[in-house]
Amino acid sequence: MLLTMDVGNTNTVLGVFRGKELVANWRLTTARDQTIDEYGILSRDLFTLASLEPGEIGGVIISSVVPQLNSTLAGMAERYFHKKALFVEPGIKTGMPVQYDNPQEVGADRIVNSVAAFDKYGGPCIVVDFGTAINFDAVSAKGEYLGGVLAPGIGISSDALFARAARLFRVEIKDPGKIIGTNTAASMQAGLFYGYADLVDGILARMKQVMGANTKVIATGGQASLIGRASKHIETIDEFLTLEGLRIIWERNQAGEREHGGAPKKASASGRMKS
Repeated sequence: MLLTMDVGNTNTVLGVFRGKELVANWRLTTARDQTIDEYGILSRDLFTLASLEPGEIGGVIISSVVPQLNSTLAGMAERYFHKKALFVEPGIKTGMPVQYDNPQEVGADRIVNSVAAFDKYGGPCIVVDFGTAINFDAVSAKGEYLGGVLAPGIGISSDALFARAARLFRVEIKDPGKIIGTNTAASMQAGLFYGYADLVDGILARMKQVMGANTKVIATGGQASLIGRASKHIETIDEFLTLEGLRIIWERNQAGEREHGGAPKKASASGRMKS
């Protein structure tokens, strides 16, 4: 079995694959101050609840945008699963050329999502990842990572609204059912829900003008199902796209190791993730 971990600024998502089948998954709050043992005990407890045996884990792959946690997670993988974790970072084989000016600036999750989207849905395609930020990532018909757009996530905007406006209060982010609210809660919900639905569609419309009208659009992340239903351009909501991408990248690197007799890979001089 393969343990996959996607570490974001707000949430950490774990998944366990048996072959190509995702047999268990969990979404946790990213805790920057937890120790190796705290992460390890939590992971083992989750395995117990899912009736999975930690000893069956044959590999661990991690994408992380929280660098200060990387050594902790690497230690957890070695101490509790007896495996050296593979991190998605420069030098890893992804199968996707990166056309960014500086490839090292691209978040690991953005590459992982793009690899999964192209593998599952083909190109050209756009991935919209609803997380702490909303990432719009573009993949060409040839499977090249072209770049994208970054916007503040809906949670960031709502937190700023509640923090800066003394008379406003925290509300559930949902579709209020009408654009003109008749009370304060509904008015805020309308602004957040419809405002972000239109932000997403506006950016997607501009990207499709460049990439072509037939560009596929796939959404993932915590708010994907909420905003995706209101979008005119989002065609597919894939909750586990990132975990699938990690599995695909793991398999490509295992194949690469077999081809090179198990010799460890090194980052290229440019720091690009290897295609």
